[in-house]
Amino acid sequence: MSWLSARRSTTARGETSHSAEGVVERVFGSVGFFRLWIAQVISATGDWLGLIAIISLAERLNDGSEGTAIALVLTARILPGFFLATAAGIIVDRFNRRRVMMVADVGRALVLMALPFVDSLAGLVLASFVLELLTMLWSPAKEALVPSLVPADKLTSANSLNVAAAYGMFPVAAGLAALLAKIAESLADTGWIDTLRLNQEGLAFYVDALSFLATALIVSTIVIPKAAREREDTGNAKGWDFGGAVRDLKEGWRVIAMNPVVRSVNVGLATGVIGGGMLVPLGAIFVSEVISGDEADFNLVLFALGTGMAFGVGSASVFQNRMNRSKAFPLALLTAGVGLLAAGSSSVLWLVVPAIGLVGFAAGPVYVLGFTLLHENVDDEFRGRIFAALLVVVRFCVLLALAAAPLLSELFDRLSAALWDRQLDIAGISVFVPGVRLTIWLASIIVSLAGFLALASLREHSGTPSSDTAGRAS
Repeated sequence: MSWLSARRSTTARGETSHSAEGVVERVFGSVGFFRLWIAQVISATGDWLGLIAIISLAERLNDGSEGTAIALVLTARILPGFFLATAAGIIVDRFNRRRVMMVADVGRALVLMALPFVDSLAGLVLASFVLELLTMLWSPAKEALVPSLVPADKLTSANSLNVAAAYGMFPVAAGLAALLAKIAESLADTGWIDTLRLNQEGLAFYVDALSFLATALIVSTIVIPKAAREREDTGNAKGWDFGGAVRDLKEGWRVIAMNPVVRSVNVGLATGVIGGGMLVPLGAIFVSEVISGDEADFNLVLFALGTGMAFGVGSASVFQNRMNRSKAFPLALLTAGVGLLAAGSSSVLWLVVPAIGLVGFAAGPVYVLGFTLLHENVDDEFRGRIFAALLVVVRFCVLLALAAAPLLSELFDRLSAALWDRQLDIAGISVFVPGVRLTIWLASIIVSLAGFLALASLREHSGTPSSDTAGRAS
Protein backbone atom coordinates (compact mmCIF):
# COMPACT_ATOMS: atom_id res chain seq x y z
CA MET A 1 0.00 0.00 0.00
CA SER A 2 2.82 2.37 0.85
CA TRP A 3 4.53 1.49 -2.46
CA LEU A 4 1.33 2.36 -4.36
CA SER A 5 1.02 5.69 -2.53
CA ALA A 6 4.65 6.50 -3.29
CA ARG A 7 4.14 5.60 -6.96
CA ARG A 8 1.09 7.86 -7.19
CA SER A 9 2.98 10.66 -5.46
CA THR A 10 5.90 10.32 -7.88
CA THR A 11 3.54 10.29 -10.86
CA ALA A 12 1.72 13.37 -9.58
CA ARG A 13 5.01 15.22 -9.12
CA GLY A 14 6.11 14.23 -12.63
CA GLU A 15 2.83 15.40 -14.16
CA THR A 16 3.04 18.69 -12.26
CA SER A 17 6.62 19.22 -13.41
CA HIS A 18 5.71 18.39 -17.01
CA SER A 19 2.70 20.72 -16.84
CA ALA A 20 4.81 23.58 -15.43
CA GLU A 21 7.44 23.07 -18.12
CA GLY A 22 4.70 23.12 -20.76
CA VAL A 23 3.40 26.45 -19.49
CA VAL A 24 6.92 27.89 -19.52
CA GLU A 25 7.50 26.74 -23.09
CA ARG A 26 4.15 28.16 -24.26
CA VAL A 27 4.84 31.56 -22.71
CA PHE A 28 8.63 31.87 -23.09
CA GLY A 29 9.39 29.49 -25.95
CA SER A 30 11.85 27.34 -23.97
CA VAL A 31 13.12 26.70 -20.47
CA GLY A 32 16.50 28.11 -21.52
CA PHE A 33 14.99 31.46 -22.53
CA PHE A 34 12.90 31.52 -19.36
CA ARG A 35 16.12 31.33 -17.34
CA LEU A 36 17.72 33.99 -19.54
CA TRP A 37 14.67 36.21 -19.01
CA ILE A 38 14.82 35.77 -15.22
CA ALA A 39 18.50 36.71 -15.43
CA GLN A 40 17.59 39.82 -17.42
CA VAL A 41 14.93 40.81 -14.87
CA ILE A 42 17.47 40.60 -12.06
CA SER A 43 20.18 42.29 -14.14
CA ALA A 44 17.88 45.16 -15.19
CA THR A 45 16.80 45.70 -11.59
CA GLY A 46 20.46 45.81 -10.60
CA ASP A 47 21.29 48.25 -13.42
CA TRP A 48 18.56 50.68 -12.36
CA LEU A 49 19.35 50.31 -8.65
CA GLY A 50 23.05 50.89 -9.31
CA LEU A 51 22.35 53.96 -11.44
CA ILE A 52 20.13 55.47 -8.71
CA ALA A 53 22.80 54.80 -6.07
CA ILE A 54 25.63 56.16 -8.25
CA ILE A 55 23.72 59.40 -8.90
CA SER A 56 23.04 59.73 -5.16
CA LEU A 57 26.72 59.15 -4.35
CA ALA A 58 27.78 61.70 -7.01
CA GLU A 59 25.55 64.32 -5.37
CA ARG A 60 27.06 63.61 -1.95
CA LEU A 61 30.68 63.60 -3.14
CA ASN A 62 30.39 66.92 -4.97
CA ASP A 63 28.16 68.96 -2.69
CA GLY A 64 27.50 72.35 -4.25
CA SER A 65 28.15 71.19 -7.82
CA GLU A 66 25.78 68.25 -7.98
CA GLY A 67 24.79 68.89 -11.60
CA THR A 68 28.40 68.80 -12.78
CA ALA A 69 29.08 65.60 -10.84
CA ILE A 70 26.03 63.82 -12.23
CA ALA A 71 26.89 64.95 -15.76
CA LEU A 72 30.43 63.54 -15.42
CA VAL A 73 29.17 60.21 -14.12
CA LEU A 74 26.53 59.86 -16.83
CA THR A 75 29.10 60.81 -19.47
CA ALA A 76 31.30 57.98 -18.18
CA ARG A 77 28.34 55.64 -18.69
CA ILE A 78 27.80 56.83 -22.26
CA LEU A 79 31.30 57.33 -23.70
CA PRO A 80 32.44 53.67 -23.81
CA GLY A 81 29.65 52.79 -26.19
CA PHE A 82 30.68 55.41 -28.73
CA PHE A 83 34.25 54.15 -29.04
CA LEU A 84 34.31 50.53 -27.93
CA ALA A 85 30.94 49.02 -28.90
CA THR A 86 32.29 47.40 -32.07
CA ALA A 87 35.18 45.84 -30.15
CA ALA A 88 32.67 44.48 -27.63
CA GLY A 89 30.66 43.00 -30.51
CA ILE A 90 33.76 41.24 -31.87
CA ILE A 91 34.44 39.71 -28.43
CA VAL A 92 30.84 38.49 -28.23
CA ASP A 93 31.12 36.87 -31.67
CA ARG A 94 34.49 35.21 -31.02
CA PHE A 95 33.93 33.76 -27.54
CA ASN A 96 31.37 31.68 -25.67
CA ARG A 97 28.46 34.05 -25.05
CA ARG A 98 27.34 32.50 -21.79
CA ARG A 99 30.86 32.84 -20.41
CA VAL A 100 31.08 36.43 -21.63
CA MET A 101 27.86 37.22 -19.74
CA MET A 102 29.05 35.43 -16.60
CA VAL A 103 32.43 37.21 -16.62
CA ALA A 104 30.67 40.55 -17.15
CA ASP A 105 28.30 39.87 -14.24
CA VAL A 106 31.07 38.83 -11.86
CA GLY A 107 33.11 41.85 -12.95
CA ARG A 108 30.19 44.20 -12.29
CA ALA A 109 29.67 42.62 -8.87
CA LEU A 110 33.32 43.20 -7.91
CA VAL A 111 33.20 46.85 -9.00
CA LEU A 112 29.98 47.43 -7.05
CA MET A 113 31.44 45.86 -3.91
CA ALA A 114 34.29 48.37 -4.13
CA LEU A 115 32.04 51.39 -4.73
CA PRO A 116 30.99 51.93 -1.06
CA PHE A 117 34.66 52.72 -0.33
CA VAL A 118 35.04 55.27 -3.15
CA ASP A 119 35.47 58.75 -1.68
CA SER A 120 36.28 60.81 -4.77
CA LEU A 121 34.40 61.86 -7.88
CA ALA A 122 37.30 60.63 -10.06
CA GLY A 123 37.00 57.14 -8.55
CA LEU A 124 33.25 57.13 -9.11
CA VAL A 125 33.69 58.20 -12.75
CA LEU A 126 36.27 55.43 -13.30
CA ALA A 127 33.98 52.82 -11.70
CA SER A 128 31.05 53.98 -13.86
CA PHE A 129 33.24 53.67 -16.96
CA VAL A 130 34.23 50.07 -16.09
CA LEU A 131 30.61 49.15 -15.28
CA GLU A 132 29.52 50.39 -18.69
CA LEU A 133 32.28 48.45 -20.45
CA LEU A 134 31.04 45.24 -18.81
CA THR A 135 27.41 46.06 -19.61
CA MET A 136 28.42 46.58 -23.25
CA LEU A 137 29.60 42.95 -23.29
CA TRP A 138 26.55 41.58 -21.47
CA SER A 139 23.79 43.21 -23.55
CA PRO A 140 24.82 42.16 -27.11
CA ALA A 141 25.79 38.70 -25.82
CA LYS A 142 22.27 38.32 -24.42
CA GLU A 143 20.64 39.53 -27.64
CA ALA A 144 22.83 37.24 -29.76
CA LEU A 145 21.88 34.27 -27.58
CA VAL A 146 18.09 34.74 -27.84
CA PRO A 147 17.56 33.11 -31.30
CA SER A 148 19.50 30.05 -30.13
CA LEU A 149 17.02 29.51 -27.29
CA VAL A 150 13.69 30.55 -28.82
CA PRO A 151 11.80 29.01 -31.78
CA ALA A 152 11.46 31.38 -34.74
CA ASP A 153 7.69 31.74 -34.22
CA LYS A 154 8.24 32.94 -30.63
CA LEU A 155 10.88 35.62 -31.29
CA THR A 156 8.45 38.56 -31.23
CA SER A 157 7.00 37.35 -27.94
CA ALA A 158 10.53 36.91 -26.55
CA ASN A 159 11.47 40.47 -27.49
CA SER A 160 8.24 41.76 -25.93
CA LEU A 161 9.24 40.03 -22.70
CA ASN A 162 12.72 41.52 -23.00
CA VAL A 163 11.23 45.03 -23.24
CA ALA A 164 9.13 44.38 -20.14
CA ALA A 165 12.19 43.13 -18.25
CA ALA A 166 14.44 46.00 -19.32
CA TYR A 167 12.11 48.93 -18.63
CA GLY A 168 9.52 47.48 -16.28
CA MET A 169 12.09 47.04 -13.52
CA PHE A 170 12.71 50.77 -13.01
CA PRO A 171 9.82 51.31 -10.56
CA VAL A 172 10.83 48.09 -8.77
CA ALA A 173 14.41 49.36 -8.44
CA ALA A 174 13.19 52.78 -7.27
CA GLY A 175 11.04 51.14 -4.59
CA LEU A 176 13.93 48.90 -3.56
CA ALA A 177 16.23 51.94 -3.29
CA ALA A 178 13.72 53.65 -0.99
CA LEU A 179 13.44 50.49 1.16
CA LEU A 180 17.23 50.17 1.42
CA ALA A 181 17.45 53.83 2.43
CA LYS A 182 15.07 53.14 5.32
CA ILE A 183 17.09 50.08 6.35
CA ALA A 184 20.28 52.16 6.23
CA GLU A 185 18.66 54.71 8.56
CA SER A 186 17.81 51.96 11.05
CA LEU A 187 21.44 50.80 11.00
CA ALA A 188 22.82 54.29 11.57
CA ASP A 189 23.30 53.80 15.32
CA THR A 190 25.27 50.56 15.03
CA GLY A 191 29.02 50.69 15.48
CA TRP A 192 30.08 48.71 12.41
CA ILE A 193 28.15 50.69 9.81
CA ASP A 194 31.14 52.96 9.12
CA THR A 195 33.49 50.00 8.73
CA LEU A 196 31.37 48.32 6.07
CA ARG A 197 30.01 51.61 4.67
CA LEU A 198 26.41 50.48 5.13
CA ASN A 199 24.96 53.89 4.41
CA GLN A 200 22.16 54.48 1.87
CA GLU A 201 24.37 54.13 -1.21
CA GLY A 202 26.64 51.43 0.22
CA LEU A 203 23.77 49.10 1.08
CA ALA A 204 22.33 49.58 -2.42
CA PHE A 205 25.71 48.75 -3.99
CA TYR A 206 26.02 45.53 -1.96
CA VAL A 207 22.50 44.40 -2.92
CA ASP A 208 23.24 45.30 -6.53
CA ALA A 209 26.43 43.22 -6.45
CA LEU A 210 24.49 40.24 -5.12
CA SER A 211 21.98 40.63 -7.95
CA PHE A 212 24.74 40.32 -10.55
CA LEU A 213 26.23 37.26 -8.83
CA ALA A 214 22.76 35.69 -8.90
CA THR A 215 22.48 36.54 -12.60
CA ALA A 216 25.83 34.88 -13.33
CA LEU A 217 24.66 31.77 -11.50
CA ILE A 218 21.40 31.61 -13.47
CA VAL A 219 23.18 32.12 -16.81
CA SER A 220 25.54 29.23 -15.94
CA THR A 221 22.53 26.88 -15.80
CA ILE A 222 21.25 27.72 -19.30
CA VAL A 223 21.56 24.76 -21.65
CA ILE A 224 22.50 25.80 -25.18
CA PRO A 225 21.07 23.67 -28.03
CA LYS A 226 23.58 21.48 -29.89
CA ALA A 227 23.70 23.59 -33.08
CA ALA A 228 24.41 26.74 -31.11
CA ARG A 229 27.07 24.94 -29.06
CA GLU A 230 28.83 23.95 -32.28
CA ARG A 231 28.91 27.60 -33.29
CA GLU A 232 30.31 28.50 -29.90
CA ASP A 233 33.06 25.89 -30.35
CA THR A 234 33.87 27.30 -33.79
CA GLY A 235 34.04 30.82 -32.37
CA ASN A 236 36.23 29.70 -29.47
CA ALA A 237 38.59 28.00 -31.92
CA LYS A 238 39.29 31.39 -33.49
CA GLY A 239 40.90 32.60 -30.26
CA TRP A 240 41.96 36.20 -30.36
CA ASP A 241 44.30 37.71 -32.87
CA PHE A 242 44.47 41.30 -34.05
CA GLY A 243 44.24 40.47 -37.75
CA GLY A 244 41.18 38.30 -37.24
CA ALA A 245 39.55 40.97 -35.12
CA VAL A 246 40.07 43.56 -37.86
CA ARG A 247 38.56 41.20 -40.43
CA ASP A 248 35.57 40.63 -38.12
CA LEU A 249 35.17 44.37 -37.76
CA LYS A 250 35.12 44.89 -41.54
CA GLU A 251 32.66 42.03 -42.05
CA GLY A 252 30.33 43.42 -39.38
CA TRP A 253 30.22 46.88 -40.95
CA ARG A 254 29.75 45.35 -44.39
CA VAL A 255 26.66 43.51 -43.16
CA ILE A 256 25.30 46.71 -41.59
CA ALA A 257 25.81 48.59 -44.85
CA MET A 258 24.72 45.90 -47.32
CA ASN A 259 21.95 43.93 -45.63
CA PRO A 260 18.70 45.88 -46.26
CA VAL A 261 17.04 44.49 -43.11
CA VAL A 262 19.93 45.48 -40.85
CA ARG A 263 20.18 48.86 -42.54
CA SER A 264 16.44 49.42 -42.25
CA VAL A 265 16.26 48.55 -38.56
CA ASN A 266 19.31 50.66 -37.70
CA VAL A 267 18.10 53.68 -39.65
CA GLY A 268 14.48 53.26 -38.54
CA LEU A 269 15.21 52.84 -34.84
CA ALA A 270 17.92 55.51 -34.75
CA THR A 271 15.90 58.15 -36.61
CA GLY A 272 12.73 57.22 -34.78
CA VAL A 273 14.49 57.53 -31.42
CA ILE A 274 15.65 61.06 -32.31
CA GLY A 275 12.07 62.14 -33.01
CA GLY A 276 10.44 60.24 -30.17
CA GLY A 277 13.18 61.18 -27.69
CA MET A 278 12.42 64.86 -28.21
CA LEU A 279 9.04 64.30 -26.57
CA VAL A 280 10.66 63.46 -23.21
CA PRO A 281 12.16 66.88 -22.35
CA LEU A 282 9.37 68.80 -24.11
CA GLY A 283 6.29 67.07 -22.74
CA ALA A 284 5.92 69.13 -19.56
CA ILE A 285 6.64 72.37 -21.43
CA PHE A 286 3.99 71.56 -24.06
CA VAL A 287 1.36 70.74 -21.45
CA SER A 288 2.07 73.98 -19.60
CA GLU A 289 2.42 76.39 -22.54
CA VAL A 290 0.03 75.01 -25.17
CA ILE A 291 -2.85 73.42 -23.29
CA SER A 292 -2.40 75.41 -20.03
CA GLY A 293 -2.25 72.21 -18.02
CA ASP A 294 -0.68 71.41 -14.67
CA GLU A 295 1.46 68.57 -13.30
CA ALA A 296 -1.58 66.29 -13.00
CA ASP A 297 -2.32 66.79 -16.70
CA PHE A 298 1.29 65.95 -17.58
CA ASN A 299 1.09 62.79 -15.48
CA LEU A 300 -2.04 61.83 -17.42
CA VAL A 301 -0.15 62.30 -20.69
CA LEU A 302 2.68 60.07 -19.38
CA PHE A 303 0.10 57.49 -18.31
CA ALA A 304 -1.40 57.51 -21.81
CA LEU A 305 2.05 57.03 -23.34
CA GLY A 306 2.95 54.15 -21.02
CA THR A 307 -0.42 52.47 -21.39
CA GLY A 308 -0.26 52.77 -25.16
CA MET A 309 3.20 51.22 -25.23
CA ALA A 310 2.06 48.32 -23.04
CA PHE A 311 -0.90 47.59 -25.33
CA GLY A 312 1.30 47.95 -28.40
CA VAL A 313 3.94 45.53 -27.14
CA GLY A 314 1.23 43.10 -26.02
CA SER A 315 -0.50 43.26 -29.41
CA ALA A 316 2.77 42.61 -31.24
CA SER A 317 3.26 39.53 -29.10
CA VAL A 318 -0.30 38.22 -29.53
CA PHE A 319 -0.40 38.71 -33.31
CA GLN A 320 3.25 37.86 -33.98
CA ASN A 321 2.44 34.95 -36.27
CA ARG A 322 -0.25 36.83 -38.21
CA MET A 323 1.75 39.90 -39.18
CA ASN A 324 4.33 40.63 -41.83
CA ARG A 325 7.08 42.17 -39.71
CA SER A 326 8.77 43.77 -42.72
CA LYS A 327 5.60 45.79 -43.31
CA ALA A 328 4.55 46.23 -39.67
CA PHE A 329 7.87 47.80 -38.62
CA PRO A 330 7.75 50.84 -40.95
CA LEU A 331 3.96 51.09 -40.50
CA ALA A 332 4.46 51.38 -36.74
CA LEU A 333 6.98 54.19 -37.27
CA LEU A 334 4.60 56.03 -39.63
CA THR A 335 1.73 55.65 -37.18
CA ALA A 336 3.86 57.02 -34.35
CA GLY A 337 4.76 60.01 -36.53
CA VAL A 338 1.10 60.70 -37.32
CA GLY A 339 0.15 60.41 -33.65
CA LEU A 340 2.93 62.80 -32.66
CA LEU A 341 1.78 65.29 -35.29
CA ALA A 342 -1.80 65.06 -34.01
CA ALA A 343 -0.68 65.54 -30.40
CA GLY A 344 1.48 68.53 -31.31
CA SER A 345 -1.39 70.10 -33.26
CA SER A 346 -3.93 69.72 -30.42
CA SER A 347 -4.62 72.42 -27.87
CA VAL A 348 -6.94 70.58 -25.49
CA LEU A 349 -6.11 67.74 -23.13
CA TRP A 350 -8.88 65.39 -24.31
CA LEU A 351 -7.31 65.36 -27.80
CA VAL A 352 -3.67 65.24 -26.67
CA VAL A 353 -4.14 62.20 -24.41
CA PRO A 354 -5.51 59.76 -27.07
CA ALA A 355 -2.98 61.06 -29.62
CA ILE A 356 -0.12 60.35 -27.22
CA GLY A 357 -1.69 56.97 -26.48
CA LEU A 358 -1.52 56.24 -30.22
CA VAL A 359 2.16 57.27 -30.23
CA GLY A 360 2.86 54.79 -27.43
CA PHE A 361 0.80 52.05 -29.09
CA ALA A 362 2.84 52.40 -32.29
CA ALA A 363 6.23 53.09 -30.69
CA GLY A 364 6.14 50.09 -28.36
CA PRO A 365 6.25 47.46 -31.14
CA VAL A 366 8.99 49.35 -33.05
CA TYR A 367 11.69 48.07 -30.69
CA VAL A 368 10.16 44.59 -30.54
CA LEU A 369 9.72 44.22 -34.30
CA GLY A 370 13.12 45.74 -35.08
CA PHE A 371 14.99 43.34 -32.84
CA THR A 372 12.92 40.40 -34.12
CA LEU A 373 13.81 41.28 -37.71
CA LEU A 374 17.50 41.25 -36.78
CA HIS A 375 17.17 37.96 -34.92
CA GLU A 376 15.52 36.41 -37.97
CA ASN A 377 17.72 37.84 -40.70
CA VAL A 378 21.25 38.04 -39.26
CA ASP A 379 23.39 34.94 -39.11
CA ASP A 380 24.54 33.83 -35.68
CA GLU A 381 28.21 34.63 -36.30
CA PHE A 382 27.41 38.33 -36.88
CA ARG A 383 24.84 38.96 -34.16
CA GLY A 384 27.19 40.25 -31.49
CA ARG A 385 28.60 42.95 -33.76
CA ILE A 386 25.22 43.89 -35.21
CA PHE A 387 23.50 44.29 -31.84
CA ALA A 388 26.48 46.10 -30.31
CA ALA A 389 26.42 48.60 -33.20
CA LEU A 390 22.64 49.04 -32.95
CA LEU A 391 22.71 49.63 -29.20
CA VAL A 392 25.35 52.33 -29.47
CA VAL A 393 23.56 54.04 -32.37
CA VAL A 394 20.30 54.11 -30.42
CA ARG A 395 22.06 55.39 -27.31
CA PHE A 396 23.74 58.16 -29.26
CA CYS A 397 20.43 59.19 -30.82
CA VAL A 398 18.71 59.27 -27.43
CA LEU A 399 21.45 61.54 -26.11
CA LEU A 400 21.21 63.73 -29.22
CA ALA A 401 17.43 64.03 -28.88
CA LEU A 402 17.55 64.88 -25.17
CA ALA A 403 20.23 67.51 -25.72
CA ALA A 404 18.89 69.02 -28.95
CA ALA A 405 15.17 69.25 -28.16
CA PRO A 406 15.35 72.06 -25.54
CA LEU A 407 17.82 74.02 -27.67
CA LEU A 408 15.65 73.70 -30.78
CA SER A 409 12.57 74.68 -28.80
CA GLU A 410 14.20 77.91 -27.64
CA LEU A 411 15.53 78.69 -31.14
CA PHE A 412 12.16 78.08 -32.80
CA ASP A 413 10.42 80.12 -30.12
CA ARG A 414 12.59 83.13 -30.92
CA LEU A 415 12.04 82.68 -34.66
CA SER A 416 8.29 82.31 -34.20
CA ALA A 417 8.14 85.42 -32.03
CA ALA A 418 10.18 87.42 -34.54
CA LEU A 419 8.37 86.22 -37.70
CA TRP A 420 4.74 85.64 -36.66
CA ASP A 421 4.44 86.91 -33.08
CA ARG A 422 3.89 83.21 -32.22
CA GLN A 423 0.54 83.18 -34.06
CA LEU A 424 -0.21 81.77 -37.53
CA ASP A 425 -3.43 82.15 -39.51
CA ILE A 426 -4.20 78.84 -41.23
CA ALA A 427 -7.42 78.71 -43.27
CA GLY A 428 -8.83 81.56 -41.22
CA ILE A 429 -7.96 79.90 -37.93
CA SER A 430 -5.42 81.46 -35.58
CA VAL A 431 -2.91 78.86 -34.40
CA PHE A 432 -0.56 79.39 -31.45
CA VAL A 433 2.93 78.33 -32.57
CA PRO A 434 5.44 78.52 -29.72
CA GLY A 435 8.83 76.87 -30.12
CA VAL A 436 7.78 73.73 -28.27
CA ARG A 437 4.94 73.06 -30.75
CA LEU A 438 7.23 73.63 -33.74
CA THR A 439 9.80 71.24 -32.26
CA ILE A 440 7.20 68.53 -31.73
CA TRP A 441 6.05 68.99 -35.31
CA LEU A 442 9.68 68.56 -36.40
CA ALA A 443 9.90 65.42 -34.25
CA SER A 444 6.81 63.99 -35.95
CA ILE A 445 8.36 64.65 -39.37
CA ILE A 446 11.58 62.90 -38.28
CA VAL A 447 9.69 59.82 -37.04
CA SER A 448 7.59 59.69 -40.23
CA LEU A 449 10.76 60.04 -42.32
CA ALA A 450 12.20 57.08 -40.41
CA GLY A 451 9.12 55.08 -41.39
CA PHE A 452 9.45 55.96 -45.07
CA LEU A 453 13.18 55.12 -45.07
CA ALA A 454 12.51 51.77 -43.39
CA LEU A 455 9.68 51.05 -45.83
CA ALA A 456 11.92 51.72 -48.84
CA SER A 457 14.76 49.60 -47.48
CA LEU A 458 12.54 46.67 -46.49
CA ARG A 459 10.78 46.84 -49.86
CA GLU A 460 14.23 46.31 -51.40
CA HIS A 461 14.67 43.32 -49.10
CA SER A 462 11.34 41.73 -50.03
CA GLY A 463 11.93 42.38 -53.71
CA THR A 464 15.35 40.75 -53.79
CA PRO A 465 15.18 36.99 -53.21
CA SER A 466 18.74 36.69 -52.05
CA SER A 467 18.80 39.76 -49.87
CA ASP A 468 17.61 37.99 -46.76
CA THR A 469 20.82 36.01 -46.73
CA ALA A 470 23.09 39.00 -47.11
CA GLY A 471 23.96 38.87 -43.45
CA ARG A 472 25.04 35.27 -43.82
CA ALA A 473 27.77 35.87 -46.34
CA SER A 474 31.24 35.16 -45.09
